[in-house]
Formats: sequence, structure tokens, C-alpha cells
Amino acid sequence: QLHLVESGGGLVQPGGSLRLSCAAPGFSLGSYDIVWFRQAPGKEREGISCITNTGGTTKYADSVKGRFTISRDNAKMTAYLQMNSLKPEDTGMYYCASFAHNYCSHYANRPVYDHWSQGTQVTVSS
Repeated sequence: QLHLVESGGGLVQPGGSLRLSCAAPGFSLGSYDIVWFRQAPGKEREGISCITNTGGTTKYADSVKGRFTISRDNAKMTAYLQMNSLKPEDTGMYYCASFAHNYCSHYANRPVYDHWSQGTQVTVSS
């Protein structure tokens, strides 16, 4: 199964920023919508943002709206999540996933995702 490769996590102080990258080595992302998830310890996985295959539509969970920005560069076969004004409650494992283009419909709870990343830890703490 083809996988997505994620990078960019780390430790940041409250109010700081991080940018996560989600790359698709060896295959084209152009047919897929990309979704970002996160999971905090003891909590359920949360779908936080989605971008359609051409980048024409983006969606955000209320918990990150106005602070996070999703984008993609299909020529580089990479999607991004720019995270600003980070809060301690943003701490968790972050994953990217893809699914066949469907206008980011039900992006947070689809029955099947075609590809997943390995995940990266984001810790927001002083």
C-alpha cells in the first residue's frame, strides 16, 4: 500500500507556529482530497481540515478555524498544514490521509481512506 510521508512536528510554545508537510512519494496526489487529523491522549481522533484535489475548497473544524491553514502543491506532490497561535490543547499526534476526490464530503468520518501518513507529534507547552 502506498503511504504518505509526514514531517514538521515538534515542541513549540503557546502562541507559536508550526508547519506540517504531507508528501506522496511515487504517486500523484492530484486525484485525492487531503485531510488532516489529530489525536490527543485519551481522546478520539478529530478531523481538523480538508482540501479538495485542486485546492479549490478548504474546510476546517471549529477548533482550528482562523488559526490553521491547509494548502497543497500538486507539482510537489505535497500538502501542508500551517498552524499559528498554537494552544496547549492542540497537542497530539497529527496525521494526514487521502481519499478519492469528493469535495471533502464527510472528510472527518469516511469509511475508507486510501493512504495514511505515519503521524507526527505536536506538543504545545511552555
